[in-house]
Amino acid sequence: MGADKRVFSFLDLSFCEPVYIHWIKPDKKDTLRDYALRLRRGIPEINPIIVGISLGGMLVTEMANADNNIKGIIISSNKTHNEFPVHLRIGKYLPLYKWSPNFILKRIMLSNTWILGGIRNEQKKLLHQIVKESDIEFVKWAIRAILYWKNTVIPANIIHIHGTADKLLPYSRVKADYTIPEGTHVMTMDNPGEISDLLKKLIP
Repeated sequence: MGADKRVFSFLDLSFCEPVYIHWIKPDKKDTLRDYALRLRRGIPEINPIIVGISLGGMLVTEMANADNNIKGIIISSNKTHNEFPVHLRIGKYLPLYKWSPNFILKRIMLSNTWILGGIRNEQKKLLHQIVKESDIEFVKWAIRAILYWKNTVIPANIIHIHGTADKLLPYSRVKADYTIPEGTHVMTMDNPGEISDLLKKLIP
């Protein structure tokens, strides 16, 4: 949550011209849909191909639900709230993130990067740096928005890529269009060759 373009830095995107979407400051009461539509208004293309990972994938789903002109590709993400595992749903009723001081929440995040992946030293180092530099206020908003996400509609204009070794959003909970064996939650970093090859096929 709040990760930037560095999660795509290991990919070979030489076949296209990626334009990275930067986070904007959310309003405290923004739902994922509210925020997604605000991001969409900042994209000038009428028929964009939008790729999102994790939280970004949920936002792409909401954009695709609202706009049939979009072709969405989501990675290590969910299409509906029903795909969340039980242990994440509990956070809605036991919101520890609300009660934790920012420095404690940051410390918890840093000590649990293993759940995301980062199987080699270079990837682990970068992942740790991304988490270390994350905006805690944005993270708190994102946690709340995810926990209260109510989407049940799977748009026809998205493609879902998921890894079998995703510990945060388990593969068994989702119905992916493309499966990456042993792919972690950050498989754009851990499985860059496979993801690059697949994106090359999916992006004309």
